[in-house]
Amino acid sequence: MTDADTRIQALNDREVAAGDYVLYWMQQSQRAENNPALDLAVREANRRKLPVVVGFGLMDDYPEANQRHFRFMLEGLQAVAAALQRKGIRLVVRLGQPSAVALALGQRAALIVCDVGYTRHQREWRRELAAEADCRVLAVEGDVVVPVAVVSTKAEYAARTIRPRIQKHLDDYLRLPRAAAPRQSSLDLNLDGIGLDDIDAVIAELKIDRCVSPVTAFFKGGTAEARKRLRRFIRHRLAGYDKNSNQPQTDDVSMMSPYLHFGQISPVYLALQVRDAQEGQGIDRAAYLEELIVRRELAINFVHYTPDYDRYSCLPDWALKTLAAHAGDRRTHVYSREELEAAETHDPYWNAAMREMKFTGFMHNYMRMYWGKKILEWTPDPEEAFDTTLAINNKYFLDGRDPNSFAGVAWVYGKHDRAWAERAVFGKVRYMAASGLERKCDIEAYVHKVDRLVRKSEEN
Repeated sequence: MTDADTRIQALNDREVAAGDYVLYWMQQSQRAENNPALDLAVREANRRKLPVVVGFGLMDDYPEANQRHFRFMLEGLQAVAAALQRKGIRLVVRLGQPSAVALALGQRAALIVCDVGYTRHQREWRRELAAEADCRVLAVEGDVVVPVAVVSTKAEYAARTIRPRIQKHLDDYLRLPRAAAPRQSSLDLNLDGIGLDDIDAVIAELKIDRCVSPVTAFFKGGTAEARKRLRRFIRHRLAGYDKNSNQPQTDDVSMMSPYLHFGQISPVYLALQVRDAQEGQGIDRAAYLEELIVRRELAINFVHYTPDYDRYSCLPDWALKTLAAHAGDRRTHVYSREELEAAETHDPYWNAAMREMKFTGFMHNYMRMYWGKKILEWTPDPEEAFDTTLAINNKYFLDGRDPNSFAGVAWVYGKHDRAWAERAVFGKVRYMAASGLERKCDIEAYVHKVDRLVRKSEEN
């Protein structure tokens, strides 16, 4: 079995039907290139002398999504529509629950191909589609380097346990899918959908949460934007990445996480670009690939195998016990969620991190850890702290609601970590202090950097 074959799973046992086209239901992998689900759909369509239609369900009450997320996603989908049109493929965007949109478009399909996301609702949508579709449904796992079940059949304990399991398969899976060109055009098919030429008009019609503003001054959605940002990173920032990536006052990170979250860039393409780069040292490339592959896919493993990945109960037993033992400890400072979101605490470093998140949709990963640890320290109850951390995370980050986000928040509370020396409030959960920031980086420079970013946001 080839690496391409192991990315494919049949979701039902129905036969290929006599349809008008092959449908690729796009949800997770929102890109027109380096997309194994799209390539499979094209190959299957060519075998049957049929065109390919790409369908997308635009759900205005998508879990925890707001205007910030919709804007970035629609920018990406606008680019996808243009790229697919150049290939002779129609993108049909319809308002509705994604599985319902796929089922409606699937009524005329000979075969349905879908991509794979790992959150609870994404899995449920695939189950609904597979159960109700009248034709065969195939799922293609194209937003990880190594398919989840190939790596492990259970939730892994930590990076050190999943790393050798991933590394064993890298040579087989670090390769781009074989691109396929459609032989039949679907551009003239009579299929109604939402036009994406005017994103502002689309957003105006959606019944979405508008409490958080877009961050177009800092991030624009789409594969071309992701590649442009990646090229700049490799050219100017990859050298020294191992040493500089934990320095929040600099910009020595790739900022690929929003694009990975929406599937606007392939993790395989990203890994190959970094692995084969001439810039930087081997240690820099290895450090980046550790984050992109091992750490990211540990997070996906966690979400895939942990039903309660977004709840306090997902934490390891040792963390739950030690946090419970210290739940009644006196907190020196206590803040409400409203005070936290307003960045109104006594800690200027934490306030800067919150402002970076709020105004740019991004935060340096080192500061994300500090940010989360302080919410645990400043909230009366650890379970309330967990819920608050995750809610704010998902509200403001462009890459919120992602396996990396769920795992990152859980890490703050002990997941994928070990027990440390016991202390008040935290128990044996890892602690972070402002003095650590002052010792390990130029934290004052970070505060000034955020001030500049906020001014830029306010000017746009």
